[in-house]
Amino acid sequence: MVEETERDGMTWYRCEKCGLMFDDPEDARQHEENCDAEEPSYLQ
Repeated sequence: MVEETERDGMTWYRCEKCGLMFDDPEDARQHEENCDAEEPSYLQ
């Protein structure tokens, strides 16, 4: 489930599996559906 959080005056959507943050809730949902719960291989 995507978690909503406030940071730097913006709303962010965080993947509960790996912690990656998105500014678009739909992007976060799509990511989480395909997330393997490992650390992302790229910088956030």
